Amino acid sequence: MLDIYLLGEVERISPEAPVPVVRVRERRLALGGAANVVQNVAALGAHPALLATIGRDEHGRMLRGIMESIDADATALVEIGRPTTTKTRVLARLQQVVRFDEEDDSEIIKEDLERVLEAVESVISNADALILEDYNKGLLVPAVIRRAITLARARNIPIVVDPKYRNFFAFNGSTMFKPNRRELEAALGAAVDLDHPEALPSALERLGVEHLLLTLGERGMILVARSGSVQRIPTTAREVYDVVGAGDTVTAYLAATLAAGATSAQAAVIANFAAGVEVGKLGAATVSAVEVLAAYDDFFERGARNSA
Repeated sequence: MLDIYLLGEVERISPEAPVPVVRVRERRLALGGAANVVQNVAALGAHPALLATIGRDEHGRMLRGIMESIDADATALVEIGRPTTTKTRVLARLQQVVRFDEEDDSEIIKEDLERVLEAVESVISNADALILEDYNKGLLVPAVIRRAITLARARNIPIVVDPKYRNFFAFNGSTMFKPNRRELEAALGAAVDLDHPEALPSALERLGVEHLLLTLGERGMILVARSGSVQRIPTTAREVYDVVGAGDTVTAYLAATLAAGATSAQAAVIANFAAGVEVGKLGAATVSAVEVLAAYDDFFERGARNSA
């Protein structure tokens, strides 16, 4: 996705309709959706390649240009005959006035699917980890999911999934499955009792994944392993300014640390520290490895002072 921000001021109401007139002073472009995960991967020092679909349009060219500016591999972007998914936000004095989306989220057609499957094989052949970032925009159809997971498992590389509702149960065989509470409850059709998470291993079995990492916002995370173990990971955030983009940061750090040899528990803890840094920033921000190390040191220094 391409995110466009139009920033300005409201000084009057339109005479044409009872709506504010925003005088735009600044226009900003940013990577959104799966592309925001890409820039988080790049920010921590890894080398991301994005397989996604974009339109044959100006917004697609803009997105490709931003990708190249952060040294991300954009060669697997597949141009198809529908518009690049674009979200335009109009803000006045940092308050969002309106957002309008330009997109077609129907499943990709057969001809485009064949090109995407070819790109899947090419990208995974050189990867150390695979992220499947689903936004229900029509690209991650079952055929793409199955092919990607099969190829990644054949190469024995970690597979991190950030799911949405359409194909929630299609990611069996993945290494780390990372829904938030609302997504998991909607898929299971039942509430999750955080005070008694003993039922979560059965959800993991139903999903057919190795680990379930349930993200809980200000309540941290819960990591469930196939062995049945359930680990609570409390939040490390000191201040929360904006939770936008925190999930993308977690996904990026999970994949990079697993690729580097971390255990699932180590990866979850490191990703949790990264999320704690991200929510202290405005908007969808990136988090460097240096910032995570500093947050880790600060967390334990505060703990030592509090126990003294």
